[in-house]
Amino acid sequence: MNGKLMALTGLMLFCACAVADAPGPQDRSPAYTADGKLRLPENYRDWVFLTSSFDMSYMAGMQMDDHTLDNVFVNPESYLSFLATGTWPDKTVLVKENRSAPSEGSINKAGNYQSTQIVGIEIHVKDAARFKDKWAFFAFGGKEPAKMIPQAASCYSCHTAHAAVDTTFVQFYPTLLPIAQVKATLSDSYLQDLKSNPLK
Repeated sequence: MNGKLMALTGLMLFCACAVADAPGPQDRSPAYTADGKLRLPENYRDWVFLTSSFDMSYMAGMQMDDHTLDNVFVNPESYLSFLATGTWPDKTVLVKENRSAPSEGSINKAGNYQSTQIVGIEIHVKDAARFKDKWAFFAFGGKEPAKMIPQAASCYSCHTAHAAVDTTFVQFYPTLLPIAQVKATLSDSYLQDLKSNPLK
């Protein structure tokens, strides 16, 4: 009996230590420097992947000097909230990682692939207490904190005029667009666009 009791006590102590050493929930809220620059989220590639695009441009006739493949990630808490509501909660962070997309390398004979070279990172943040219109854009050239892109920039008006949900281009997120349709959270401006330019 004593042996069993000792074994049970040892197991309980082991479990208690394991719980104490277990990492707590990560804070994936947007983080800023004292002068208002946004810090690049660590490990954003461990977040929820939403979509990729190849040489995508919203301007007709735009020619790229080099091919790029973009990947979009969102913090997991905001993703789960979108699944439940069809829209984005406050403190949403969307990361668009732009990578070079060469066609020649290793055994590749056709098409393009993502390289290890990141050519830029763009972040779209929802932070109602900090930004007048709730959302703001930031562009990173490296890992250093980035200044907010001025609200006079065309990215703001473009997203307001054409985004499917809450100024974000959910129309290009194939797993989330059906949810927005079911939840009836698609914007009026997007629905108008859809009449003349239906998604394929």
